[in-house]
Amino acid sequence: MQIGVETTKAVDNKRLFVVDNDDITRMALQFMLHDENETHDLPTLEAAFDKSIEWKPDLLLLGIDVVRERGLDVLALIKTRLAGAKLLLVADSRNDPLLESCQGAGIDGLLLKPLTVEDVRRKVDGLLGRKRAPIPIHAL
Repeated sequence: MQIGVETTKAVDNKRLFVVDNDDITRMALQFMLHDENETHDLPTLEAAFDKSIEWKPDLLLLGIDVVRERGLDVLALIKTRLAGAKLLLVADSRNDPLLESCQGAGIDGLLLKPLTVEDVRRKVDGLLGRKRAPIPIHAL
């Protein structure tokens, strides 16, 4: 069932990759975004890099745990390997000490938990250069 989906968004062929160590977060983001975007949930960055050979993403949603695990240099690697794709970091809290370093390393946006459909779609739409929906999803 599609809730609050604008058909113009559903057909503009924006491709998103979601990479997060947490399966639940990754699948929730995929579920929230798949109606309006071609959304792929991928368990590792290597899977994202492999998929990008065939399909270039417009946006990568990346769990901060991936950065914590692989180091800050992974952001530069992503910018090189997925050139042109925006990078949206998904974090548990604004108080995470790693956030400031990530912002300095060139992330394009930040998405904080708890995740809601409206907030996730608004943030993604903004990074993809889409206008916001005129009617909030909760009003539908």
